Amino acid sequence: MKQATFTVKYDEEKLNAIRQYMGKKNVDFEGELAEVMGKMYEKYVPQAVREYIDSREETPPAARRPARPQAGGGGI
Repeated sequence: MKQATFTVKYDEEKLNAIRQYMGKKNVDFEGELAEVMGKMYEKYVPQAVREYIDSREETPPAARRPARPQAGGGGI
């Protein structure tokens, strides 16, 4: 799955405190954010849409779109 990057504005002092105390507990900051995003996805995205997205991930990219004929032919 292609990954996206996003920016969130948050109080710098609070963020530093979060990182500091998560570090003391050996908790991965980005891993926790990814888990929260996953919960938001499940909460707000309808089940049918999640199933559709999941089905697209399981299908190889070549099978999703028809192959284009190559230019130049190359007959005998």
